[in-house]
Amino acid sequence: MNIKAALLALLAYGIFSTHDVVVKYVSAEVSAFQIVFFSSLLSFPLLTLMMVRDATPGTLRPNRPGWIALRSLAMAIIPACAFYAFSVLPLAQTYALLFATPFLITILSIPLLGEKVGLPRMAAVIAGFIGVLVVLRPGETELGLGHAAALLAAFGNAFQSVILRKLRHVERRVVLMLFPILTTVVVMGVALPFVYVPLTGAQMGGLVIISAFGFCATLLLVYSYSLGESAVVAPMQYSQMIWAILFGVFLFQESVDLLTILGAGIIIASGVFIVLREARGGRSSTTPVLKSRSRPVLSSGFGLSWLSKSSSDENRSE
Repeated sequence: MNIKAALLALLAYGIFSTHDVVVKYVSAEVSAFQIVFFSSLLSFPLLTLMMVRDATPGTLRPNRPGWIALRSLAMAIIPACAFYAFSVLPLAQTYALLFATPFLITILSIPLLGEKVGLPRMAAVIAGFIGVLVVLRPGETELGLGHAAALLAAFGNAFQSVILRKLRHVERRVVLMLFPILTTVVVMGVALPFVYVPLTGAQMGGLVIISAFGFCATLLLVYSYSLGESAVVAPMQYSQMIWAILFGVFLFQESVDLLTILGAGIIIASGVFIVLREARGGRSSTTPVLKSRSRPVLSSGFGLSWLSKSSSDENRSE
């Protein structure tokens, strides 16, 4: 089952990478705010269907409204920042920065979840941030809004993942799903009049592809987590770096220098170490990264974890 789960995850991340290529194409002429607004709207029919099928008793009133509000705001900002980063930075560089998410989850889990992080994982976090500095090369590379947007997207994704860990046993799945989508539509709708441009047929088709690919890849990823262990599925996200290099070179004529590859390698190695360390348990049984089950970029304004039902791996660990 683990092999099947890994293959499904590879397929899901391949679709996610293609999704991000379409984002890069569309964002060349359309603002990230407009892309997120319309792709979120296009996701509503599928999301409504899943809400209708949720038989969990209860209401749509949040039990923890403050945390729901913070998570919803974070999830509204994440795709806009990530999409903007894709529009102005090379794909490989963007992914390298977004892959800082596991390190940030590990750090944020200490004050927000009260979890203990041992020395090996903390060393991996430090190494990961060194990898980020290698990619950024402050002082040699002219840093811009794209770099800041990618890092903000990584932080936002880590923040919402940690909050989700706090809420998943006290909030209905539909609550975790509905409020981020509504917040995304409202926040992006407020910005829309300032950035709106009429969409061509090709651009509208691109938005449909973005929504459909994001949703289908998310479902595949949920299925892969239900089949296999998180420690097997989670590292598959780093296959996106291979796609980023291939797509960047052949579709966008982007060059990938040695330092970017070196920095990405450090980031990926550190992230994989954290995942494997959590899977083994080490001196601590806490697994904030394994249980976050999110990809570095949330597509179309909604996340993975609220879709996920219990997997055999999670049932063993809790």
